Amino acid sequence: MQFKKYTKQRNASIQGLRSLKDTLPNNIKKVISKRGHVYSEILNNWKLIVGKDLFQVCYPKSYKNSNKFGVSKLIIMVKRGHEVELEYSKNKIINNMNAFFGNSVVEKIKFVSFNSEKEILSTKINKENVTKDKYQKKITNVKNDKIRKSLQELTRVYREK
Repeated sequence: MQFKKYTKQRNASIQGLRSLKDTLPNNIKKVISKRGHVYSEILNNWKLIVGKDLFQVCYPKSYKNSNKFGVSKLIIMVKRGHEVELEYSKNKIINNMNAFFGNSVVEKIKFVSFNSEKEILSTKINKENVTKDKYQKKITNVKNDKIRKSLQELTRVYREK
């Protein structure tokens, strides 16, 4: 094997096969070592940690590791209307996670609520109608026929998508 001394990442490296750990940039290595393992394990075992009932109404959004300024925090997305149910089971989730990892991984949980898919679709339809009416008036005021027809065709195609 030959040694290379002109690579950008290292002073000296061995030519040939390298481990994945050696090929990653240093800033990505820091992110993975800080919180990547814990968050990926939380995602993979979320159903086991929270149970079947809570699994259907929430999912983990992000994990912030503890540092000298704050505690470790898990941010959980909750369907609107199920916040109280999760608030009561907050201590149970923290205990299950810490038992799963064997040490104190999460000290605080924050909940962020979101609309269900039906509510999102209904608000999207309402927004489309408002924008259609808003731009329809402007399009009808265009004097050039070719430009007006092409704008109407564009809005029709956009609405279909």
